[in-house]
Amino acid sequence: QIQRALRTLSIPLERLHIMKGHMIEDMCKGLSRQTHAQAKVRMLPTYICSTPNGTEKGNFLVVELCQSQVRTLLVTLYGDGNLSPQMMYKIYDLPEGITQGEGEALFDFIAQCVTQFLSETTSSDTDSEQCLPLGFVFPFTCRQTQLDKAELLSWSKGFNCSGVVGKDVVELLQAAIDKQAGPDKEGEASGGGGWFKSRKSSQSAAPSQSRHVEVVALMNDTVGTMMTCSMEGRACEVAMVADKGSNCCFMAEAYLVETTDETSGRMCVNTEWGCFGDDGILNDLFTPYDQAVDEESSNPGEKRFEKMVGTLYLGEIVRHVLIALTAEKAMFTGTDAAVLKEKGVFTTQHLLEIVNNEDSITEVRRILEALGLQPSERDCGRMQQICRAVVGRAATLHATGLAAILSYMCQTRDLESLMVNVGVEGELFAGYSRFEEILLSVSRLLAPECMATILASRDGSGRGAAMVTAVALRLAAQRHAVDEVLAPLRLSRDDLVKVQALMREEMDQGLGKETNPSASVRMLPTYVTHTPDGTEKGDFLALDLGGTNFRVLVVRITEDGITMASEIYVIPVGIMQGSGEELFDHIIDCIIDFQTKQNLVAQMLPLGFTFSFPCQQVGLDKALLLTWTKGFSASGCVGQDVVQLLRDAAKRKRHLGMQVVALVNDTVGTMMACGYDDPKCEIGLIVGTGTNACYMEEMKNVGTVEGDQGRMCINMEWGAFGDNGCLDHLFTHFDQVVDETTINPGKQRFEKLISGMYLGEIVRQILLVMTEKDLLFQGKPCPKLQTKDIFKTKFLSTIELNGLALRQIRAILNELELDASFEDCVLMREVCQTVSLRAAQLCAAGLAAVVEKMRENRGVDQLSVTVGVDGTLYKLHPCFSNNLQTTLKDLAPNCNVTFMLSEDGSGKGAALVAAVADLLPTPWNSH
Repeated sequence: QIQRALRTLSIPLERLHIMKGHMIEDMCKGLSRQTHAQAKVRMLPTYICSTPNGTEKGNFLVVELCQSQVRTLLVTLYGDGNLSPQMMYKIYDLPEGITQGEGEALFDFIAQCVTQFLSETTSSDTDSEQCLPLGFVFPFTCRQTQLDKAELLSWSKGFNCSGVVGKDVVELLQAAIDKQAGPDKEGEASGGGGWFKSRKSSQSAAPSQSRHVEVVALMNDTVGTMMTCSMEGRACEVAMVADKGSNCCFMAEAYLVETTDETSGRMCVNTEWGCFGDDGILNDLFTPYDQAVDEESSNPGEKRFEKMVGTLYLGEIVRHVLIALTAEKAMFTGTDAAVLKEKGVFTTQHLLEIVNNEDSITEVRRILEALGLQPSERDCGRMQQICRAVVGRAATLHATGLAAILSYMCQTRDLESLMVNVGVEGELFAGYSRFEEILLSVSRLLAPECMATILASRDGSGRGAAMVTAVALRLAAQRHAVDEVLAPLRLSRDDLVKVQALMREEMDQGLGKETNPSASVRMLPTYVTHTPDGTEKGDFLALDLGGTNFRVLVVRITEDGITMASEIYVIPVGIMQGSGEELFDHIIDCIIDFQTKQNLVAQMLPLGFTFSFPCQQVGLDKALLLTWTKGFSASGCVGQDVVQLLRDAAKRKRHLGMQVVALVNDTVGTMMACGYDDPKCEIGLIVGTGTNACYMEEMKNVGTVEGDQGRMCINMEWGAFGDNGCLDHLFTHFDQVVDETTINPGKQRFEKLISGMYLGEIVRQILLVMTEKDLLFQGKPCPKLQTKDIFKTKFLSTIELNGLALRQIRAILNELELDASFEDCVLMREVCQTVSLRAAQLCAAGLAAVVEKMRENRGVDQLSVTVGVDGTLYKLHPCFSNNLQTTLKDLAPNCNVTFMLSEDGSGKGAALVAAVADLLPTPWNSH
């Protein structure tokens, strides 16, 4: 019988592996928005997103509700790495019956303890801070929606106060504290009441009136333990309480906690694993003894895992084993064992005393005789075995739960191995000498990829609660400072409506014959009057020059569609910034190389030339360069016809295999390329290294070209929007610094707020200011961050990827030699999001002006139009396109705008312009 009883209490390793798997499944269920309600492992968010960094300072009050006591604590931190906090504390015994009485009485008593404690620990001349922040340790299951908002879900551990379940316990405690501070209470308890003043009167009270106690954070004892163990320079990311109840918490990736809106960084999740198994998943491990304990408890069928491991129940499990063995005459045969029928007669304290004195049965005999039993030597030996089995099983089950959490952390952080500190406290941990050994060895067997270091919690969870409170205040102060830095970059809807109106004004100026010369948005006619209609045929060359790389293409248009071959060539910086002859000679050399490779040298093919720089076009194949952008500054080109410069270079190189029939900028090329597939595509948009837009305007509105019939594509050159100062109110300090360091200060100002060439630099300037203000990198100067263009726009795209682990952001920053904490990574992501969101919103405001003008031109209530779009920022950034489309829908609700990605850049578009020109000769093409 003894062996059978011991066997039911021991769990094979394979079964522990299965249990670990079930726990991970239930954890995932608890984190998911869809399945959270069905999960037994509740995975409650705590809204604690950061552990201490050592800079916390000030006075912090803590109230901890324990099993039979209220513990009050005043902790003073000095910002010295939390190495020497000053602490004063006092313990108050709970009055009899209060745990079963009215909730109001319990909270009133806690508030009285606070009043009494402050009157005894502080003098009237204690520093006159207006508010004393309080952290509340409340060791019961709550649904938290903020750090200072938590609704009690259920009582446990013998508590059952009325009127509290479903209420916000922070509000209840604050109300009780405010009641203590009411006018009739002022000055009570040796002047201690003077520490309080009513929350309601705090606004109007004179500063000389004493401090107000404000509950700023609520946590359970497990979270308090994790934060306690996070002091003294060690990061602790997991905590376990092995006490009357049992629980564990850990720092989870915030984006996995779907029950909150937090997606950046990490958040501490309170697993509430005590309820694991309430769905029957542990039925085969639940012994008849556990069943009996469960049936006698105040909550049968609930918290089944906790009832197998909590010290509130271990003595009871042993008692039921003894009852069963006595009934089977396997123990206490010669003595009256009726005393075992009494609930609570054998305590966990008895159990721990027996297992910690394994070498001698004297202790066992003493305990059993004190209960009125007359044990034989064999009874004492068997009693030791039973106690060992019950307490060993509890330690093993704790280890299995820990292994599930460690493996989950390792997987979700995308690590091959995990090294982590685990804070542990509680009666079982402190009272059972082999607990730590079992915890480490079993968790290592079940999660060999994880290496845990156990940190014993000193001062219980009280010190940790002070840390949670201190960290919350540090983060609140940091949040305020961060918001101040980023506020100028955050645009309201009114700001965007104003930008839309300004863009419309500038468009009208640019289209007017008289006003065009002074307009910042040039509204250049392109002499492209039609989009493709599907009848185009033949072979065409295209040259796509828009940045440091350029492409040469051959485009074959047949009834079956379009086929292309292309090659990319590089323009060295020396040639970009050398002479115009060198630049165009280099381009012709590359065209000859391409035609040779494609066996096209013998043919004279029409060539469409995509030239992505501001030009004044005076014909389809004649365009004067207005200014270089994007880092180009080749001499002898501004004011010249770029088609002629290309033709002159071809003559110098004696190349006859091409005929330039059309010059197009990349935006028009993009519109034409998409127009071949979608006839509704009448807008082109580029958001890449630079930004620009074009659209089909009514000829009657184009004052700069003769003729009123039909439409013409207008190349807006909107990158220069604001060069006349109309956007100065949006230009922040960061934008000004970036503008001043470019090769064209004061020019292309709209582009400098939006395009990929500048966003990384704007972010770098913000990071420099935040480091200066001690908001990043702990204020340590970062020499590498001083380097211009070190922070590439591609980093923005990577950092903003939803679900990108902080470790990967950290890796990007390490590449830049920036030693970033996880908090730094979270803030870094916010900076990137702010800058890229502003860019998308401004782009949308510009586009809203375009689509609204087209709608008015056509006299329709609702316009349906497609935008052909290209550019790395639009295509590669994870949020840009979505932010742009959402904002556009809001600013232009009467326009139904579809976005179509240009698959193959503007090369295909240039060939299509050449093809359309071949079919539709106009007065504007000289060839």
